[in-house]
Amino acid sequence: MQAVIRTGNRQYLVKSGDVVEIEKIAGNPGDPVGFDDILMVSDGEGDAKVGSPVVKGAEVKGEIVNQKRGQKIIVFKFKRRKKYRRKAGHRQQYTSVRITNIRM
Repeated sequence: MQAVIRTGNRQYLVKSGDVVEIEKIAGNPGDPVGFDDILMVSDGEGDAKVGSPVVKGAEVKGEIVNQKRGQKIIVFKFKRRKKYRRKAGHRQQYTSVRITNIRM
């Protein structure tokens, strides 16, 4: 079974057993997670249901594996000849989720 889910304003193609990094959601490792926005579900044999916008009755369940932070990016702004310089860093927070069950 495969499904396309939407979470954090992004779409992910997932299969049962996959570990997916999504934008941070609240919870601790081992906590169950359910996804409501399922855009497409396929059984892998050509039978697919595409939602408009979501598939009714479809269900994708998972569990949180861990919470982590991505690589640091540096944002540097400057204006030439004006002695204006600003440096800032950012690390995005992610949640790793293992997909346990996909149901049509």
